[in-house]
Amino acid sequence: MTLTARIRRAFGTHWYAWTMVAPVVLVIGVIIGIPLVRGVYLSLTDANEANVERSIGMNHLPATYHFTGLDNYRAVLTDGVFWDRLGWTVVWTVGCVSLTFLTALALANLLNRRMRGRTFYRLALILPWAIPAFVSVFTWRMLYNEKNGILNKLLAGGGLDAVPWLNDPTWAKLSVIAVNVWLGVPFMLVALLGGLQSIPGELYEAAEMDGAGAWQRFRHITVPGLRAVSGTVILLSTIWTFNMFPVIFLLTRGGPGDATEILVTYAYRLSFVDSPRNFSASATWGMVILAVLALVAVGYRRALRKQGEVW
Repeated sequence: MTLTARIRRAFGTHWYAWTMVAPVVLVIGVIIGIPLVRGVYLSLTDANEANVERSIGMNHLPATYHFTGLDNYRAVLTDGVFWDRLGWTVVWTVGCVSLTFLTALALANLLNRRMRGRTFYRLALILPWAIPAFVSVFTWRMLYNEKNGILNKLLAGGGLDAVPWLNDPTWAKLSVIAVNVWLGVPFMLVALLGGLQSIPGELYEAAEMDGAGAWQRFRHITVPGLRAVSGTVILLSTIWTFNMFPVIFLLTRGGPGDATEILVTYAYRLSFVDSPRNFSASATWGMVILAVLALVAVGYRRALRKQGEVW
C-alpha cells in the first residue's frame, strides 16, 4: 500500500477524530511553526541589534542584515564555547534525570504499599509540582544564601563552616541539580506510581509462592512492568531538563562565571543580555539545540523498538 493510500485510509476511517483535533493542531502549528520558521531564517543571516529593522524616535531604520548561509552553524560548531556548554548540559541532564528517576522509583515503591498516612505522603510529595517553578527556585535561592541561608545556619549550629552553595563552581552545579531533581520528582513519581498500580498483584503473589525474594520480584516483575512508562517519562524528562531555563537562570544566572551555563541559557544571553544583541547567533544556537534533541529522541525511540517497546 502506497503512502497516499495509507493517508486516505486513515482519514476515511478516522475522519471524526481528525475533525476534532484539527483546530488544536492548527493553533499549535501557528504558535510553534511561525517562531520556528523565523528562527531558521534568522540563523541564516547576520542579524543583530544594530542592523535589524527598528524605530528610533521619529526615524524608521530599515533592516540591513544579509544572508550568510550556513556560516553561523559553522561558527557555532567550531567554537569551543559550544562544546563546553554542551558537555555541561549533558552532565546536567544525565545527572538530573538519573537522580530524579531513581528517587521517584524508590518513593513510588514505598507509596504503593499499604501504610498508614499514605494519602498524606502522596499529597506532600506531589506538592512541589503544584508550586510555580520560579517560586520554588527563589525559595531555594534564599535557602542557599551563604550568609543568611537556613542551610548554612544549620551547618553553623553543628560547628561546620558555611558552604558557598552558589558561589563555588562545583557546589553551584550540585545545587542546581538538587533543585531540579526536587522539582522533577513529583511528575515522575505520579507516572511510576500509576505504572506500579497497573501491574497485576497476582504476579507478585505467584512469584512469592515460588520462593522469589524481594529483589527477584522487583527485577523480574516490577522493572518489566514499568518499562513502557519509564521509557516515556525518561524521554520527557530528558527534553525538559535539557531545556530547563528557569532553574539555571533564576538560581545562578549561569554563574559563578559560566560554570552552570547550559545551552538554552547561553542562547538567551546572546539575544537578550549581551550588547549588541546577536539575534542570528541566538537563533542558530536554538536550531542546534532542536537538532540535538531530535537526534536524542530518534535514537531513544530506536533503542525502545529493539526492546519491543514502541509507542
